Amino acid sequence: MDKLIERFLRYVSFETQSNPSVAHCPSTACQLVLAEQLKRELEELELCDVTLDEHGYLMARLPSNVDFPVPAIGFIAHMDTAPDASGKDVKPQIVEDYKGGDIALGIGDEVLSPIQYPDLNKLHGHNIITTDGTTLLGADNKAGVAEIITAIAHLKANPSIPHGDICIGFTPDEEIGRGANLFDVEKFNAEWAYTIDGGPIGELEYENFNATSADVICHGVNVHPGTAKGKMVNAMNIAAQFQLMMPAEETPECTEGYEGFYHLKSMEPAVAKTELGYIIRDFDREGLEQRKAFMQQKVDELNSRLTKGRVELQLTDSYYNMREMVEPHPHIIEYAKEAMIACDVKPDIKPIRGGTDGARLSFKGLPCPNIFTGGYNFHGIHEFITIEGMELAVKVIVQLVQTTASKYSK
Repeated sequence: MDKLIERFLRYVSFETQSNPSVAHCPSTACQLVLAEQLKRELEELELCDVTLDEHGYLMARLPSNVDFPVPAIGFIAHMDTAPDASGKDVKPQIVEDYKGGDIALGIGDEVLSPIQYPDLNKLHGHNIITTDGTTLLGADNKAGVAEIITAIAHLKANPSIPHGDICIGFTPDEEIGRGANLFDVEKFNAEWAYTIDGGPIGELEYENFNATSADVICHGVNVHPGTAKGKMVNAMNIAAQFQLMMPAEETPECTEGYEGFYHLKSMEPAVAKTELGYIIRDFDREGLEQRKAFMQQKVDELNSRLTKGRVELQLTDSYYNMREMVEPHPHIIEYAKEAMIACDVKPDIKPIRGGTDGARLSFKGLPCPNIFTGGYNFHGIHEFITIEGMELAVKVIVQLVQTTASKYSK
């Protein structure tokens, strides 16, 4: 595990927040700064085919060291951090040998509490890396980047470990749903891959939500409030009526497991026009279509009641459940399970209540399940990761390439 934590702490010092309001790729220039740093590190490891394109997609290959054919497999992580919280001037702290109780974040009143985050109760004795309470940490997904590079460095330093071709890919803009947009699957040249982008130790995921974004646009009329009687139509009031028509029990805070939801994630309020931004999620494709139809029905109902003003709905599918693309290749999951068990890690197969690059890559012809990083509470100031989890992720990657090679040995 030489240099694993050193790498991780170096990577989180780079600001790489992506920006959904920018159309080009990468959405922020700062992502390219980290990409250039990683390119240099991959070159220093003397990997083959190290390339970084103008859009921030970085690829490399560790050639096979065996004399029999083994399918090329890939490992993928994303370089950007979520727009939900600042990723600038990240100041991580390491809590050694955690013994329970609240962890103070920085010098303010912010704490990481096992009351709010019960997972901490399982981590006594672990070494935990947290934020200082002012930014996210960036373990999502710089932990994955550090773990992949550390695993590759270990394989380079230990050529007796058998493996086939290993393809490495680092992507931009995953957090805003575009990480797979310009990913060149043919150039990557792997038969299957794994995103190293999961959470706690043992997570192995090959199911994710089907996803749609829904923009509800409420149109009103703005006039001076002093002369507004009979003339003004307040679009914010229309938006409030629409939100009350949505099922209150089918939201992220009320659902778990395979339950889908409607999530009001943003609002741009004004009298003349108010825009509500929703995301719709369902593990079943038919269920997603029913949810889309439900929203359209509510828009139509509200329009039929309005004498002034109107509402429109714009729906955009984002990604689909990778299960239908991964299940025809069950060995991909079996090899990962075997590798985890060989590392004394109990596989925890569960659905992703979200999405990864792997979901869309699977539909582009690269089956791509997701493996844990050891992190928790992504996208916010309470994000943390355990050193033990990161070390196990590296061991699983190394074991996985060895397990794969063993399946094809003479």
